[in-house]
Amino acid sequence: MRTLVALFLLLLTNCAPTRPVHYYTLTPAAPPANQPKPDGPIILVGAIVTPESLQDARIRYRTGANETGSYEYHRWEERPGAMFRLSLVRALRASGKYRRVMESSSSAVGDYLLRGKLYEFAEVDNPAIQTKISLHLELIETKTNHSIWDHPFEHEEPAAGKDIKDVVASMDRNLQQVVTTAAAEIDRFLSSRGAGTLPAAASQAAFSEPYRIGY
Repeated sequence: MRTLVALFLLLLTNCAPTRPVHYYTLTPAAPPANQPKPDGPIILVGAIVTPESLQDARIRYRTGANETGSYEYHRWEERPGAMFRLSLVRALRASGKYRRVMESSSSAVGDYLLRGKLYEFAEVDNPAIQTKISLHLELIETKTNHSIWDHPFEHEEPAAGKDIKDVVASMDRNLQQVVTTAAAEIDRFLSSRGAGTLPAAASQAAFSEPYRIGY
């Protein structure tokens, strides 16, 4: 009898309809493209490290101060770290201030290496629905292997509604805002450093506080 019950339950499980998984993508930041600067530096964009919770592409959410979770059937087409890296490459390349901007690899050679860590990339319900991006970027001078600039960024973007599509649209705006601001800060720092107006030794102190976009 138990065997028959077990077989019946297994049959029900196999016949149960499966919910489809929905995938979403974000628009990489793409300001108007400018021509590369022939005498400009070469920027290598390294990996954007993420915590384990952001490595399976499920869309994350946070409720209140401590409760976190993820949507099983709503996922990013690419992992957040990869999307952020691609957006940085495109935004820096479009500025026209560099000879080349490309993803780092074992064979790539450049003047500077940009790398970072993405801490939060999630919907936040507290109580209004918004999205939050929090990360830290660091610029390494490759010939000395020294960190010459580091900068935390944080931005919250309201969602227009409670639907998952509203959350995705909010994150799209959020990503573009953070990447555009980060690229502008990097451009400003390297331009100032090249002009001799911002000593490299002072860069650590100059960017010690989080850059809160839109506050």
